[in-house]
Amino acid sequence: MATDLSTARGHAPAGADPARTEGRQRLTITSIALLLFAVLLAACGQLLLKHGMQVATARAHASGGSLAVTAATSPMVLGGLAVFAISAVAWLAVLARVPLSVAYPFNALSYLIILAASALLLHERVTALTWAGSLLVVSGLIIVVLSQSSG
Repeated sequence: MATDLSTARGHAPAGADPARTEGRQRLTITSIALLLFAVLLAACGQLLLKHGMQVATARAHASGGSLAVTAATSPMVLGGLAVFAISAVAWLAVLARVPLSVAYPFNALSYLIILAASALLLHERVTALTWAGSLLVVSGLIIVVLSQSSG
C-alpha cells in the first residue's frame, strides 16, 4: 500500500475519502508527529530502563540483595516501564493510521537517539563504526519512506 504525501499537503482529489485516496493511505503531518512521538518515547523508556538497571545492579551488589527485587522497586525502572507502556499505546495509534511498511522503518530513528544518549548521558563508548552503521540504517529508513511516497 503506497503512501500519498500529496494528499497530506491538501491536494486530494475532489470527493476523495479523507482517509484514503485511490486505495492509498495518506501520511499526514499528524501521523508523522504521532510516529515520531512513539519512537521518541520508546527510546526514552529504553534509556530509563538502562539507567535504572545500572543503579539497581549497584545497589543489589552493595547490599547483597536480590537484583530482581531491587529492580522491581526502582523508581527509574518503574518509570522506564511506564514510559515504554505509553509508547506502546502511541504505537497502536500509529498502526491505526500509517501502513506498517512505512511506520516500522521509523524505529531506525531510535538507534540514533539511543546511540547519542548512551554516549552523552550514560557515558558509554561509541565508535565511529557504530555511528556509521547506525547512519546506514537510518539512510535505509529515508529510502523506504521516499519509495512509499513516490509509488
